[in-house]
Amino acid sequence: MGGRRLTLAVAVTMLAAACATRTAPPLPTVLTYPDFIYPAVPRELASTRQALRVDEGWRFLQNDDLAGAEREFVAALKGSPGLYPARAGSGYVALARQALTEALAAFDAVVQAAPAYVPALVGRGQTLLAMQREAEALKALEAALAVEPALADVRRRVDVLRFRGLQEVIEAARAAAAAGRLDEAERAYAQALGASPESAFLYRERGQTARRRGEASAALSHFRRAAELDPTDASSLVQIGELLEMQRDFSGAEAAYRRAFSVEPAAELGARIAEVAARVREARLPAQFRAIEAAARIARGELAALLGVRLEETIREAPAQEVVMTDVGGHWAASWITQVARAGVMEPFANHTFQPDGPVTRADLAGAVSRLVALLAVRRPELRPSLSAKPRIADMPPGHLSYPAAAAAVASGVMSLVDGDRFETARPVSGREAADVVGRVRALAAP
Repeated sequence: MGGRRLTLAVAVTMLAAACATRTAPPLPTVLTYPDFIYPAVPRELASTRQALRVDEGWRFLQNDDLAGAEREFVAALKGSPGLYPARAGSGYVALARQALTEALAAFDAVVQAAPAYVPALVGRGQTLLAMQREAEALKALEAALAVEPALADVRRRVDVLRFRGLQEVIEAARAAAAAGRLDEAERAYAQALGASPESAFLYRERGQTARRRGEASAALSHFRRAAELDPTDASSLVQIGELLEMQRDFSGAEAAYRRAFSVEPAAELGARIAEVAARVREARLPAQFRAIEAAARIARGELAALLGVRLEETIREAPAQEVVMTDVGGHWAASWITQVARAGVMEPFANHTFQPDGPVTRADLAGAVSRLVALLAVRRPELRPSLSAKPRIADMPPGHLSYPAAAAAVASGVMSLVDGDRFETARPVSGREAADVVGRVRALAAP
């Protein structure tokens, strides 16, 4: 009888000890795994024994008793196989053990059963991060935030991942652009802007890529957005000006250049503003003037107009001469013809005619250039040697009537020899050639 009592007492003691091992400790003051999200049980199951096991498993986990936590979660699943919070708890135990494949499988199973269950979404994201699968991790954590925006720690991690991913995309875009893989660069910049749509520098770099791809309209749109986001982006403003100038929108180009100049004043930009402002004025001039540069051959009146408009200051500063011309009245370029003739840059013929519709040869153009160089040499002494230079010209000996003018035009760098050694005095001058020559004279006249 006494032996049976002793056996019963031992059994009771062992049962009590076994029960004691299933009792979870309270949560510690400092959680062992503070980033893990408590796998809450749905409200309708909260009072069940299996829900209590999930809670006990969580307490074991946060006390770093992984075996105790696993025992409770497994028991809860055994009692209720569809209890996904218990499976999420098992996923966290596996994550704590760094059994990442096992953890991911557990969280995936939960997300499949309950796609909006935040503890599983966060656990899945944390597991993917540990597996260095950052892009997938970001999607999982973003999904958790979409359900529960108040998760501050998760939001901070998402921000870091987004920034890190953005940096990688930007570096890829820049590398592709530098290597000339422009289509790849465009795709990367589009992806980067999808992640950071308010970044002015990304629009600027995408605009540069579009411009290199020959997509002027897209480039202009990107540069404008960059300047809208960052009004101090002088580089984008200059690019806008250049693109508008190419489209012959000189008013728009001037406005863009002036905005850029107000941000970053520069002599080169100031000169460009002056050039475009002149183009704006030219756009208001007669159609005959605007057609000069496209002409295969220009006439004397057209050359006079080109000189009078684009070298207005130089012409105005020249000593005025009295001239008599009988055939310029009523001509569309009459005022410029008169100014250029009075400045001595283009001379009337001996019979007091200017012959505004007469042809212009390279010899005629050289004559005008040499007189302009002489005018400029008054205040630019460095130009004076070109007036007495004697370069070798294969088709024009020094005794040729037009040699001094051609020599000065060539020596000053305003006109070039043809094929390296010929001047071709009788060759007609095109509008493009005349405009280029006038542009070089204008460069000489610049301060």
